[in-house]
Amino acid sequence: MPKISKAKILILATDGFEQSELEVPRTKLKEAGALVHVAAPKERRDKKEIRGWKDKDWGPGVPVDRELADASEAFYDALVLPGGQMNPDSLRASPEAMALIRSFVNSGKPVAAICHAPWLLIEANAVRGRKATSYKSIKTDLVNAGADWRDEAVVTDQGIVTSRNPGDLDAFVAKIIEEVEEGKHDRAELAA
Repeated sequence: MPKISKAKILILATDGFEQSELEVPRTKLKEAGALVHVAAPKERRDKKEIRGWKDKDWGPGVPVDRELADASEAFYDALVLPGGQMNPDSLRASPEAMALIRSFVNSGKPVAAICHAPWLLIEANAVRGRKATSYKSIKTDLVNAGADWRDEAVVTDQGIVTSRNPGDLDAFVAKIIEEVEEGKHDRAELAA
């Protein structure tokens, strides 16, 4: 259970992430002293960066620190999954991205997903029997996947942190820091 100032955090995203849902956690976690890397799959528009979605158009690029193929759960203390519609929908179709997410979930390390990113937790079979929240339009998806959906700014269950939307970012980041400092959680292994 590292202090956040000694923690290593991985943000997994691709083109089409909600701009603030990547930038705010990255900035606030870095300000708290964490080493933060952004990883992305090679299937993206630009080799050096990924582009977010901001105000109904493409936002500024965010540099990619690690290729998805080079990112390992063993190196990091937590995983952050930004939302947006395009980003998690693309990532859940990537066997490599899903293998990394499952690795984090199975490790017991904190996994944080906001907005539409809980789709990735559904795909990883990580919400069944757990409390969770999300953007309201995917509530039914989470309920159908076995989650106990809550309309709250941040919901945590065994180190799985979920939030609804950009308005919840302060609570989301605060809970990520708390969970990192709390350490690993015991979780049942997931089916692949």
